Amino acid sequence: MEHQTEIILTVLGIAFVHGLVFYLVSRKPRTNIRGRHVLVTGGSSGIGLWAAAECVRLGANVTIVARNVKLLEKAKEQLLGYKTREDQRIEYRSVDLAKSYESVESALKEIEQSSGQPIFMLVNCAGMAICGTVEDTTPEDARLLMDVNYFATFFPTRYVLAKMKAAKEGIIVITASQAALVGIYGYGAYAASKFALRGLAETIAMEAKHRGVTVTLALPTDTDTPGFERENQSKPEETKIIS
Repeated sequence: MEHQTEIILTVLGIAFVHGLVFYLVSRKPRTNIRGRHVLVTGGSSGIGLWAAAECVRLGANVTIVARNVKLLEKAKEQLLGYKTREDQRIEYRSVDLAKSYESVESALKEIEQSSGQPIFMLVNCAGMAICGTVEDTTPEDARLLMDVNYFATFFPTRYVLAKMKAAKEGIIVITASQAALVGIYGYGAYAASKFALRGLAETIAMEAKHRGVTVTLALPTDTDTPGFERENQSKPEETKIIS
């Protein structure tokens, strides 16, 4: 028994050392986005607006994308206050990211042409939540969640991916949720859409790493945003207790 324990500890020690070496060797220095073009979906409020603000503070040229023009205009005014360079560009575009791939492709091409820069970093934050047990979730709401949470990320990601691979550089951020890790009472349709994002991110990470493209999967928990306020309106009591 003692001999078996020694073998197990030895194997674990070797595995730890190999893991540590791999971590140290594979680490990359923080990417400098100063002067690069960053596009943030869902950038008019919540996590998307916060992400856009951080990118502006780091000196990036930022384009925020959402549907509500009034919110986009308000967000742009806020972002202008974070500029660190006189020639820094902050723009917005109203786009329905879930409509079709062709419409998203056309919009992003126009954004790149007007900015004079390709998209170096895509931060996907567009999304929504509708809570309810599976039997209480309408087919229309289930489809809406897949459209807004999954396809509104898949379409712009598909557009930038090939271009980033060709350029051998680029960053893609996909914002999912803790509900992408485990199903939760009252989050059936929502969790399914977030599981899809997790699968997408993990797959792209494997497909694109050797081509210089970095993929980050963000898994935020409950966050105090306008979207979270709306989410609570449909959240079952059991879900509120769990979360």
